[in-house]
Parts: sequence; structure tokens; C-alpha cells
Amino acid sequence: MRSANLLNDFAFKYVFGEDCKEANDALKSLLTVFLERKVNHVVVKNSEMVKDYSKMKSSRLDLLVEFNDKTTVDLEMQLRQTKDNLMNRFSYYLARLHGSQDMEGKSYGQLKETIVMIFFNVNIVENDNICNTFRLKCDGDLPLVKEEKEDCMKLRAIEMPKVDLNKPLEDMNEQEKMIYYFLNCQKGMDDSKIKVMIENDEVIQMLEKRVETISDDRWKKIIEDFQKLHENEERIELQLELEETQRQMKEVQKEKEKAEKKVEEKDQEIKQMIQVMLTNGMSLELISKSLSKSEDEIMELLK
Repeated sequence: MRSANLLNDFAFKYVFGEDCKEANDALKSLLTVFLERKVNHVVVKNSEMVKDYSKMKSSRLDLLVEFNDKTTVDLEMQLRQTKDNLMNRFSYYLARLHGSQDMEGKSYGQLKETIVMIFFNVNIVENDNICNTFRLKCDGDLPLVKEEKEDCMKLRAIEMPKVDLNKPLEDMNEQEKMIYYFLNCQKGMDDSKIKVMIENDEVIQMLEKRVETISDDRWKKIIEDFQKLHENEERIELQLELEETQRQMKEVQKEKEKAEKKVEEKDQEIKQMIQVMLTNGMSLELISKSLSKSEDEIMELLK
């Protein structure tokens, strides 16, 4: 069994995102299979999303590509569930990417399509579909726009755990075959299904050639970078948790102070009322009965 594992997002970016013809061909095949449309030309872009103002989250995408028609696609490999809501996170990516288009001097009808496509290794949607596409909809599941082609913001979720790994190879479609390869590529020719795919499927042959270029030394470096990144992500998550806890504590303290202020204001009102009653000659006993407070409580309020 070899070291390389395509579920590692660093390896994923290397296989599909390196600046060479083989990687670009593999990327076009991947997009053709999972977007279900022919992809003839694609360019890998800078995956750093620049913050437009200080309160935006810093985000680095796994693999950002652009078609010749300016369609933008963000490819993400998401291995694990996180404490952050994943669908909210990727919706944020989609909105950020779509809004980053250069529209100065142009009409909004010239906005290009933006797609965030995520390979999940966790279950997200409660149905049997391996691929689910989310679009802008209004209540009643009616489209926001009249024509499908005008709906240019899409979030495509690909849930790899939904693939039946025991299904006979001849019964698998192209998406299932590629996901099977993703999940088991580290076995290489030791896996009977992968062996048959490598021998007979041009797309899998292309992916295999890319994976085979990952030497043990290169893989060690990928793992080191991967571990550093995820250690940093864990630190960020812990920091976010701490900040959220502190925010909640501040909210609780504010509510406490607000309640204490209300009690203090109420006591002040009662104190003023007692003083008026005393001025009008009412006895302490009568005031006690009127306010349903003991004489000791009344004397305490007057201090």
C-alpha cells in the first residue's frame, strides 16, 4: 500500500492544481464528471480570498478555477465535521466569490456563474443522492429567476460516504467510480476494482499517473504541511470557541447588570413612596400592610 491519499486536501490540490498539462487534464476530467458538463478549458487561480474590510473572515480555498467563459468554481475536500456549520461556511465562500467579480461599469446581467463544489467525507443531506445542488429559491420551491441558466450561484455537495463501495464495478457510474478511487487510491493496484479501472478507464488512468508522481519524500512534506495547517485550524477553532464563550459571558453580565439596575430603580421608587407616606403621617405599620413588606424591610430601604 502506498502513502499517497487523495482525501488529504494538500494531495488533492497537488494532483489537480499543479501547473502542468497532466494536472490540468485531470482537473478538466474531474469537473466534467461532477458538474455533468463538458469542460474544455480551465485555469487554476489564486485561492486566497482577500478581505475587503476588517470584519471579514480570512479564507483560503482548496482549489479555485476559472473556465474560459469566466465561470468560477471553488473545489473543496472536506474530510471531517467541524464545530463550524459546514453548509453556512461554504455558502459564505459562495457569496464572497460571487461578489468579488469586477462589475464596475457593467450591468448585473453580466455576472458570471459561481459554483462551490465540496467533496464531503461526512453525511450532510438526509437523502440518498450522492450529489445535491443548492440554488437560490423562494418559498414554495419556486426559482428566484425565471430561467435556470440565469441562476448563477450554485453550491454542489458531493457526499462520498453515500457511495456503495461493495457495488459491482460494472454497475457504478462515472461519479461513483471516481469517488471509489478517491476513497481507496492509497491501495493502488492492490485493490481489485482500482486495478480494473486503471487498466480500462482513461479518466482513472489519468488520475493514477498524477498520484504516482507523489514520491514518499513528497508525501512526507505534504503530511507535514497538512498537520501544520490543521494544527493552526484547531487553534483558530479553540480561539473562536474562547471568543464565543467570552461574548456569552459578557452578554450574561450585561443582562445581570440590567436586572440589578431595574431592581435598584424599583427600590428607589418604593423608597420615595415610603417617604411620601411618612410625610403624610402614615404609620410604619400601615405602610407595611400597604406595600406587603415587613417593617424591617421598610427600615432597610430608608437607610
